[in-house]
Amino acid sequence: MLRVAIDGPGGTGKSTIAKAIADRFGIQYIDTGAMYRAIALKTIMCDVNQDDEVSISKMLDNTKIDFDNNKAMLDGEDVSDKIRTNEISMRASHVSRYSCVRRKVDNVSKYLASTRNVVMEGRDIGTVVIPDAEIKIFMTAKAEIRARRRVEQLLLAGKEAEYNQVLKEINDRDYLDSNRAINPLRQSEDAVYLDTSNMSVEENIDAVADIITNRTGYQSIKEKR
Repeated sequence: MLRVAIDGPGGTGKSTIAKAIADRFGIQYIDTGAMYRAIALKTIMCDVNQDDEVSISKMLDNTKIDFDNNKAMLDGEDVSDKIRTNEISMRASHVSRYSCVRRKVDNVSKYLASTRNVVMEGRDIGTVVIPDAEIKIFMTAKAEIRARRRVEQLLLAGKEAEYNQVLKEINDRDYLDSNRAINPLRQSEDAVYLDTSNMSVEENIDAVADIITNRTGYQSIKEKR
């Protein structure tokens, strides 16, 4: 099997790179961050307080999360666009502290990784979800660069964005992710460290693809041809 685990803080381009790698190698892309975001969205939709772990746990008993052609599905609805807001990002980091939330996402993720070749990205993929993944990468970048990238992304999507506010949210989220009691963000000992601060998207994709090929012998679909 080929299972690629990409971990790292928010705004490093993990989703973009993971999608591109999935296309290059013909494997399934799984966005675990989207699962946490979907749960965060549902707490808003159901008017569940983000500090009420008991109510969140009950909500999850009747929550279905899946992927359909790389689209995040929440209870059968495509929520791919709805979950890409700063509000959802912060709430996702908040609720991800709870064991019931992490257990829900981990169970779905582990099942998917056990049934197919995947590239999966998140915060604890290589340390918790698939610790025996064939390839593990810890992707990071300076907070200022991640904030600038995020602002550009939001503006292109027609959404309002202010650099200083986005930078603050990124630093706050980094702190929450790295200091939570359950499965905090950290680099696996056998993961390849990749700083993308001075890399273009294409250079980043090529770097990850080279790591996969050099370490496993797997070739991209294009190279196989």
